[in-house]
Amino acid sequence: METRFLESFLTVADCGSIAEAARRLALTPAGVAQRIRALETEVGGRLIVRAGRTVRPTQAGIAILNHSRQLLEQVRDLRSIAASDTLSGEIRLGAMQTAITGLVPQILSRMAKGHPQIKIHIMRDASAGLYRKLANGELDAAVTSEPSFALPKSCDWRVLRDEPFVVMTSAAVRGRDAHAILAREPFIRLDRNVFAGQRIDAYLRKHRIRPRELFELDGLEAIVVMVDRGLGVTLLPDWAPPWPEGLSIRKLPLPDPTFTRRTGLMWNRASPRLRLIHAFLRQAELAVGPAHLPTRRSRK
Repeated sequence: METRFLESFLTVADCGSIAEAARRLALTPAGVAQRIRALETEVGGRLIVRAGRTVRPTQAGIAILNHSRQLLEQVRDLRSIAASDTLSGEIRLGAMQTAITGLVPQILSRMAKGHPQIKIHIMRDASAGLYRKLANGELDAAVTSEPSFALPKSCDWRVLRDEPFVVMTSAAVRGRDAHAILAREPFIRLDRNVFAGQRIDAYLRKHRIRPRELFELDGLEAIVVMVDRGLGVTLLPDWAPPWPEGLSIRKLPLPDPTFTRRTGLMWNRASPRLRLIHAFLRQAELAVGPAHLPTRRSRK
């Protein structure tokens, strides 16, 4: 049985669309459909069925989903372990939105030149979701923000970028006292389900600032656009560019310059793809450069 047929089936099942699966796999929709038909011939039954504009697994397809995922993971592990001289294999990488645009492209560019045999699958999620996926084995590593709680010993962590939190306002807001502005103006809050949002909430409580909350959103870019339009002010990390174009906002420092968001790489220490993860980490550090790398602080 061809593992690429299984990969196509799983991608279709996850996307609910042959066209979207084809885009992710860099194939044509006809090519994906052909792989599914070949797999159905091997297992002796229909695996997917059309439901309106989407497709879904049949009962037979649902029955083999988990086994198929486990088999593909085992194949990836075997490839990684067998690659003793040349680094090759696959990394399932998670990344939060600002990392996907600000850090990951630079790292992938270096990886493509330095380790062309390493294939990287990227999954986007918020920081808390990435941690859960890493803990349950769905991801090998994640470019994410540092959690406020202690990581388990099974995980390791390396800081790549230290980003100060700043108060952001539109050009029309007067004053330069960050705390006074937070207490006075309508406040657009980062979702408290993400790690940075939890740290912001703790900071406001520590300094006894009770903002006039307007919205709570999980997208940093959406928040700064709202700030630019004069809807309110916010407190966010000054993340790596690019930023949305055409903004005219002010960034005010906080009285406490040590209040920062640490963005870095988190991974499972027991991963059979550890050599590949370390290669990715090395390229990440080179891509970010020494100017943004704080003193190393791995979790022991």
